[in-house]
Amino acid sequence: MSKITAAITGVAGYVPDYVLTNKELETMVDTNDEWILSRTGIKERRILKGEGKGTSHIAVPAVLELLKKTNTKAEEVELLICATTTPDMVFPATANLITAEVGAVNAFGYDLQAACSGFLYALATASKFIESGQYKKVIVVGADKMSSIIDYTDRATCIIFGDGGGAVMLEPNTEGYGILDSVLKSDGTGAQFLHMKAGGSRKPASIETVQAREHFAYQEGQQVFKFAVKGMADVSAEVMERNHLTAEDVAWLVPHQANKRIIDATANRMGVGSDKVMLNIERYGNTTSGTIPLCLWEYEKQLKKGDNLILAAFGGGFTWGAIYVKWAYDPK
Repeated sequence: MSKITAAITGVAGYVPDYVLTNKELETMVDTNDEWILSRTGIKERRILKGEGKGTSHIAVPAVLELLKKTNTKAEEVELLICATTTPDMVFPATANLITAEVGAVNAFGYDLQAACSGFLYALATASKFIESGQYKKVIVVGADKMSSIIDYTDRATCIIFGDGGGAVMLEPNTEGYGILDSVLKSDGTGAQFLHMKAGGSRKPASIETVQAREHFAYQEGQQVFKFAVKGMADVSAEVMERNHLTAEDVAWLVPHQANKRIIDATANRMGVGSDKVMLNIERYGNTTSGTIPLCLWEYEKQLKKGDNLILAAFGGGFTWGAIYVKWAYDPK
């Protein structure tokens, strides 16, 4: 019997309509377009506007598009994992809200939180349900409404993040395509450099925490940058070495879109030219769990069956990882 692997058989994405440009940010904080672009590679990002709208309102359009593209009935989906740092509510899980909204009445779902590495963690986790033979149709969502936890008076963070997300379908494959290997890491000692100070069980919401603006993402940029450059590059190189891949063998690097300089450093370590690097940071910024599926969605028509992809990310926690994917289908 041939080994079962979990293949990506479809991908979809969604970004909100509202465009927050660097020029608009100049009216909000002490910054400018040239400074932002030179240090991050970002020109604009998307923001989800509207009363009562959360991450599920980003995920649902992506999942509906995915079901349509893969010719899948919602009731055929058996599991949906949602990677997000900005759930609609503490509970129920955003995954449950998504399954209800799209009509996936036979699926169970749960959220996975690993900051910017969340989509990779979720993809690796979901692949095991396929490989075991337990399920045949699994959806992995990566989506975040980062604008809900960003302080737009803090120029260290407000220039970086945006809202958006995507989803992939995983199905069994016996031809050697799909998710072939992963290297996933975490180091909790990095929590001090990238976290949210209040809102959890250690420091529940209060008048004092709100007044102190402690319900926003806090980041020490230089420390995070230093760890991210080494972390993403190391695991990307490791997954290539483990699978005897040279730079020539890699069709695409699919990096988390946190900072253009981190992406360049990872590509250089792998020996991969810029023509093989998926990029959309200039238009969307850092959508946290959403960056990698958004890249796959935008570049889907350039992907060919058999292409070797290295997916790499680094996030708060610290969390980081890389996944080796052999692409399973030609563009339609």
